[in-house]
Amino acid sequence: MTSTVPTAVQHTDAQPPITMFGPDFPYAYDDFLAHPAGLGQIPATEHGTEVAVIGGGLSGLITAYELMKMGLKPVVYEADRIGGRLRTVGFEGCDPSLSAEMGAMRFPPSSTALQHYIDLVGLTTTPFPNPLAPGTPSTVVDLKGETHYAETIDDLPQVYRDVMDAWNACLEEGADFSDMNRAMRERDVPRIREIWARLVEKLDNQTFYGFLCDSESFASFRHREIFGQVGFGTGGWDTDFPNSILEILRVVYSEADDHHRGIVEGSQQLPLRLWDREPSKIVHWPLGTSLASLHGGDPKPAVTRLNRTAGNRITVTDASGSIRTYEAAVFTAQSWMLLSKIACDDSLFPIDHWTAIERTHYMESSKLFVPVDRPFWLDKDEETGRDAMSMTLTDRMTRGTYLLDNGPDAPAVICLSYTWCDDSLKWLPLSAHERMEVMLKSLGEIYPKVDIRRHVIGDPVTVSWENEPYFMGAFKANLPGHYRYQRRLFTHFMQDRLPEDKRGIFLAGDDISWTAGWAEGAVQTALNAVWGVMTHFGGATDPGNPGPGDVYDEIAPVELPED
Repeated sequence: MTSTVPTAVQHTDAQPPITMFGPDFPYAYDDFLAHPAGLGQIPATEHGTEVAVIGGGLSGLITAYELMKMGLKPVVYEADRIGGRLRTVGFEGCDPSLSAEMGAMRFPPSSTALQHYIDLVGLTTTPFPNPLAPGTPSTVVDLKGETHYAETIDDLPQVYRDVMDAWNACLEEGADFSDMNRAMRERDVPRIREIWARLVEKLDNQTFYGFLCDSESFASFRHREIFGQVGFGTGGWDTDFPNSILEILRVVYSEADDHHRGIVEGSQQLPLRLWDREPSKIVHWPLGTSLASLHGGDPKPAVTRLNRTAGNRITVTDASGSIRTYEAAVFTAQSWMLLSKIACDDSLFPIDHWTAIERTHYMESSKLFVPVDRPFWLDKDEETGRDAMSMTLTDRMTRGTYLLDNGPDAPAVICLSYTWCDDSLKWLPLSAHERMEVMLKSLGEIYPKVDIRRHVIGDPVTVSWENEPYFMGAFKANLPGHYRYQRRLFTHFMQDRLPEDKRGIFLAGDDISWTAGWAEGAVQTALNAVWGVMTHFGGATDPGNPGPGDVYDEIAPVELPED
């Protein structure tokens, strides 16, 4: 297992990965993508029709790419840079091969729809050095001033195995973990729906922390504290304690927090390559057409206004002052932009959808990376024989430190700190260099023999996503009682359920998905929107490859009563 505190079902390479369709909407997006019939067709009379795609992140680029293949003309608007929260940056004055992943940096094998596009554009992946992962040489857990070095979980004190057992028991007793995990792996839709319907009704109002406290397995506060600080998979989860337990169950059922891989060339290469890709199968457009060629090389600038106009059209005003009207539009940017940066008509969405957008809860997140001359952490301590430095989990300010190796003699990168929520807000007032100084001080207390500073070869790069003007947070994370809001947003692509004067604009993106915080959610909601736009123009899928809307009534998310 790669987890510090493993989950109940042991994964082996012989088992197929779970597809991250999740329990809410058990649809096999990977099968939809792989089918030779493609995603569907639109009438020839609609070929060349423009569709606005607002947001040039992964969801927007996949939406635009697939609509282009169908013969529509996507018009992409992007306020900042192509990639969204897939943002890979370099270090000024350093080897161009060195880069830092400011947003998404690790992807589970259960993200099978995402993997389709990674393969499509010819990207490769490599194991990500999470705590105690097989490819991670060593891990240090530093809590309350006590430091423990481990290459496997068996190297940690017994209390950590006790916490592991408590978490496994808690999941089994309170959430039918093994049964759901098995049903998802086997794609047993009736069983998934049966288990999840009961749990949604039972647990929608429960926090992650309350779920732990309700379990006899976690009667010990000490165990809950360790679990929060060290956690499972990627590290401590105490910053998620106030969130809905349903959010956590979605992650652990699908093993989304385990077996992670990084994209070797940088995650931003995925949307960038989709922008330039010339599909071999394309309708209406000549071979050699790409999104880049349709746009003359660059997307349209930031959207400043959205409104409905005669004929139930969507009119878009951008930062250049240009005004264009469309029969359909897909909004993939961070949904809070509709409340602040973009002037919107109330008539764009039903009032219940506006409420859901307003109630969306986002997690803050900060990172800081530095380039170093070589992977010095692999040097051996002469007294102990241990690695000089390790992947580090701590209750100090840094919380999580990741060591990114490019080869024994090559320059390397350290993510000195990766934090969320309150831990992220602590960094917000500090500059990159001020942050680095605090981080080096914390790590110096854990590794007193290691002079990290003398290996640093360039300026640090940092991000606080809550301070990014086009994001205002890293990703959505529902609070207790938010299930109904999320259901409204996710199901928005089924527009035959909406009044006619509320159709034509589709929501997509990470924060619309059930699995926010994972790129797979951006992919899935993009495919939902593609189906919605296709249907809006009178198109349809091949009978042998039904799309998410075609089977909606069979697998629709559980609907909780409003009264």
